[in-house]
Amino acid sequence: MDIAPEKIIVIDPDPATSAEIQDALRTAGYDVTGFATTREGLDAIHQHGAAILILDSRLENPSARETIAIIRGTATTEAMRVLLLVGNGSDERADALDLGANDAISRPFSVREVVAHVRARLRVQRIENQLRDKMRIADEGQQIAHTAFEALAVTEAMASNAVSLDRKLKTGFGAVLALALVMAGIYFLFARSAQKETARSNSLLTKLEGGFIRQQDLIAQARKLRTVQDSEAAPAAAKGELQQKAADLKAQMATANPNDAAGLQKQLADTNLRLQKLEAQGSVAQTIIPADVQSVCLLHVAVAFSDQPSGKRLRYGGLNQDGDPLQDSQGNPILTLDGTGPEVKMDVFGTGFVAGPNGRIITNRHVAEPWWKNEEIAAITKQGLQPQISTIRAYFPGDPRAFHAEINDISQETDLASVRVDMQDLKRTVLALDSTNQSIVSGQSVILMGYATGLAAILARTDEDTAQQILKDSGNDVSAMLKELARRNLIRPIITQGHVGDVLPDKIVFDAQTTSGGSGGPLFNHQGKVVGVTVAILKGFGGSNFGIPIRYSQPLLK
Repeated sequence: MDIAPEKIIVIDPDPATSAEIQDALRTAGYDVTGFATTREGLDAIHQHGAAILILDSRLENPSARETIAIIRGTATTEAMRVLLLVGNGSDERADALDLGANDAISRPFSVREVVAHVRARLRVQRIENQLRDKMRIADEGQQIAHTAFEALAVTEAMASNAVSLDRKLKTGFGAVLALALVMAGIYFLFARSAQKETARSNSLLTKLEGGFIRQQDLIAQARKLRTVQDSEAAPAAAKGELQQKAADLKAQMATANPNDAAGLQKQLADTNLRLQKLEAQGSVAQTIIPADVQSVCLLHVAVAFSDQPSGKRLRYGGLNQDGDPLQDSQGNPILTLDGTGPEVKMDVFGTGFVAGPNGRIITNRHVAEPWWKNEEIAAITKQGLQPQISTIRAYFPGDPRAFHAEINDISQETDLASVRVDMQDLKRTVLALDSTNQSIVSGQSVILMGYATGLAAILARTDEDTAQQILKDSGNDVSAMLKELARRNLIRPIITQGHVGDVLPDKIVFDAQTTSGGSGGPLFNHQGKVVGVTVAILKGFGGSNFGIPIRYSQPLLK
């Protein structure tokens, strides 16, 4: 997999213009070298090669015409693209193309225009290289097939006289034929497999770009979430409906005949029972939320990728003026193991809560180690890239700081991990845990806290203009974005309520709403104690979710 940046040679007698062009191309992620004379540039091209030559038409000894002729007459540089800088006017551009240049730019020009022309030339060059490779593979396959058919013809000719030959000699001719056919078959299978592997690598590397935050995607998600009513409004509306229904039933009973009174009485009893349960849930939520919400943190885990043989970090080849990674002709990001471009990172968001002294946080293992049981990352590892934790940061409600965190322990039994956060001077309550078997039963009400949907849900708490401004100021830097959200006191968990559907030896099934990003959130019972940790969404089954009983976290807290 060739991920090295393309090499570009600039030959311009004007030091200021040459330096400006070189700086712009380096910023775009290319390997650039500049020369003041044509002779120096040609020597460098013959020694090291280049994909693009940017040449000033005013150069002499040799002139631009002679230089292009030298390049086109050499096999090693014939495919190199030449971009000629000419005077102002269409005639000058036409003369440049007649000389054999691939492109021409008139003065005065901007460095952005030069970079755009270079990028366009390289896109065409990559397509031509791919076609050339395919033709080479086809030619090699044709040669092997031709060899196989020649062997077949020779074998048939010899077999026609095989009446007088020994049986073992006949077998030898058959073996030659079989070997030739096998060689052809192996080659075609190899070529097909190589093409599939290349396509698979491109697909996997494109998925790595998912860590590069797409601002418009975040805005769209935040806008959608902003239209959803707050979770606190639903219980209030339901309570009002039940109170009104109870009042209506009482009014009907006052004028009802004896035959209908019994039925109305039963409806009233059922309504009052539902109203009591709803009021009890509200009372529990009012008790739990103020006391414990401050101890539930947002975890931001940044995962980098290293080349297994060399240990070098995978980087973007460069960024365009909008701050997005440069892309090749297939739309995949240009990646490299060298250079100074930003590292390729996958940003993972999850939830954690204070469960022990000295900043001991409980979360899911798939949050602390995002590659654990992750098929996509496992496939990337097979391509020679090793995932590594770059940073873990914890953000607590009510504090603008990002706290450094490290993995403390990983459970070998289930999807749990403990993380130690450097709390500095921050004081947060250790949540009460209930590890007994009687801590939770089917049908019991529960409360869930977590950072479901990650950044999008946090941005949804502010208005459209503020969200746009935060993203504009932060660019694609996730840490800068989180810092600004924390400064505005927008980082706090989403709180949902529901009921337990089933209690299994190693799982709790409940219907309190959550989604990606809520993993690792605490599940509270009606007494305000943590009885489980959110772990997974049960897709395709009425929004039910899975939690891990909190007793499985005890070994991680010792």
